[in-house]
Amino acid sequence: MANDKDIITCHVLDTSAGKPAKGIRVKLEGGHAPLKTFESQTDDDGRIKAWLPYSGAHSSGDVPTYTLDDVLSEVGDNSNWTLRFDSGSYFGAGNTLFPEVLVTFTVAKDQHYHVPLLLSPYSYTTYRGS
Repeated sequence: MANDKDIITCHVLDTSAGKPAKGIRVKLEGGHAPLKTFESQTDDDGRIKAWLPYSGAHSSGDVPTYTLDDVLSEVGDNSNWTLRFDSGSYFGAGNTLFPEVLVTFTVAKDQHYHVPLLLSPYSYTTYRGS
């Protein structure tokens, strides 16, 4: 990674509180089959700038060592990716209509993608940021 941000970043704003959504777990899935999964957690400003390879609780063997740049360099010109926001844990069980928010988008080679999520317990919206 040449700078301090991965090619895919996101930002979550809690519109019901009027502030960044700190501490939301987010998974990023994509690439060629078998899909690669990354994870991170929003920082104090509600942002994710870098991803770590996901190793599930029931995984056995070596911890994955690939990076997002590695996976993106192996795919063709376009690949589909999904962000999975754990909004249920953020708002608390039973306090949101959307316990998980999925945003699927297409990534073209050599472009940066910033995906903001405006989130409240009963609505959300997203767009391609800069």
